[in-house]
Amino acid sequence: MDVSGEKMALGFWQGSSENHEIGEALFRDLERRGLVLSPSIVFVTDGGSGLIKALRARFGKKLLHQRCAIHKSRNLQRHLAKPYRPEAHRRLMTALEQTSYADAKRMLRELETWLRTKNESAAESLHEAFEELLTLHRLKVPALLRKTLMSTNPIESMFSLVRHSERNIKRTRGSQMLQRWLGTVLLACEGRFRRVKGYAEIAQVLAMIETEQTESHPTSTKKAA
Repeated sequence: MDVSGEKMALGFWQGSSENHEIGEALFRDLERRGLVLSPSIVFVTDGGSGLIKALRARFGKKLLHQRCAIHKSRNLQRHLAKPYRPEAHRRLMTALEQTSYADAKRMLRELETWLRTKNESAAESLHEAFEELLTLHRLKVPALLRKTLMSTNPIESMFSLVRHSERNIKRTRGSQMLQRWLGTVLLACEGRFRRVKGYAEIAQVLAMIETEQTESHPTSTKKAA
């Protein structure tokens, strides 16, 4: 998603699973083709450990990573008995709808405490992604844009179009044909994308991120002897 709010497919990489080697190979391919992967990019992912490991290895403490709230809600609910699932989802979404970082964090803490009375595994699932669920709040992203970036929904529509189109492929002839087909479908998908909601605020958020990073990591200077 660029500064104007336009969505685009940047690339893909084949692998048997979403491990960190595949993620790093994808990053290197994007850079080879000219994309600058700067610390100012906000990455929104599900809980897949491979891609997250690749991102952390590349950016370290500078990584701006938002975990998908929808995927995390599903993970919590899988740990819980059915009567508790609606309440867990409601509490999580209510917390993330808060405007301030402090309020959202407080309500997530209350949710974690409540989960520990129902299922320790659910509470640990929330705990491991705690701060990454609040990245957009910490960056003070405005509400409308934050709602867009709070989940991986912006890319899920593309996946849906790919699944719809693949029904027309009756015969494949090797990996190269599959890659040509997928690349063609992704380019066709771009023509159906719409600007994301809250796009007018992206430039403001990006400027704030870059200012924060400059203040946190000032350029070192040496005095002449």
